[in-house]
Amino acid sequence: MKPVKAIFFDIDGTLVSFKTHRVPDSTIEALAGLRAAGIKVFVATGRMMSMTDVLGEIPFDGYIACNGVCCVDGNGGEIYAAPIPRSDLEALALHLEKEPFPVAFMSEKDMTINYVNDRVRKATTLIGIQPPTTQDVRDAIRRPVFQICIYVDDAGAQALMNRVMTHCAYSRWTPYFADVNVSGHSKQTGIDRMLAHCGIRLDETAAFGDGGNDIPMLRHVATGVAMGNASDEVKKVADYVTASVDDDGIRRALTHLGWLHSRL
Repeated sequence: MKPVKAIFFDIDGTLVSFKTHRVPDSTIEALAGLRAAGIKVFVATGRMMSMTDVLGEIPFDGYIACNGVCCVDGNGGEIYAAPIPRSDLEALALHLEKEPFPVAFMSEKDMTINYVNDRVRKATTLIGIQPPTTQDVRDAIRRPVFQICIYVDDAGAQALMNRVMTHCAYSRWTPYFADVNVSGHSKQTGIDRMLAHCGIRLDETAAFGDGGNDIPMLRHVATGVAMGNASDEVKKVADYVTASVDDDGIRRALTHLGWLHSRL
């Protein structure tokens, strides 16, 4: 396998277990081994930056948050940002007055939601967080919003993109909600921004993921690795399928592919 200079990792279901809500020790050690070997490691997540604290004190060389619309370096310095157009947020606010459903709004530093129902509670339990603080939609959209989470099925999400949020697109990694970002952005575009900033070529990259929002980046990098707990749709686009996050999947893949040479 060709050597790599940069590897991008999803968080939920990849770095962090849905069962324990923590990063396995084998993954922490493997990431340290990569950095010691001079390979840069990056986060590529649908989470907002303030929610990457689930990773604890693990050092990363940069973060792609909110599915590619927020990119920062390892010190938190902004590389790129693309908030949802104000017109789409205003249209959503009007739509929710007539047809209400739960919507979470992610700004630069916090997340709020218009109301909480059982679907929201199931989603937050899945990733091991508390439901967001409730806030009126009009107040939530006064600040720049980089991503929203809509707690509807695919039919509802597509109808919303077609009729209301016409400058946006959605992606999904859980049945409970879909992520919505400005059109033309994904983890793939976030990777391109990060590589340009770091001076690394695309053919020197790899990525690990498990959800539907990981498909663009797994297709885009030189080597895409799907976790064993990934859906069949994700596994089909990957170059290699490893074990699950709870079965040391990251360490196993890095060793098998020849990128991790140590006692690990």
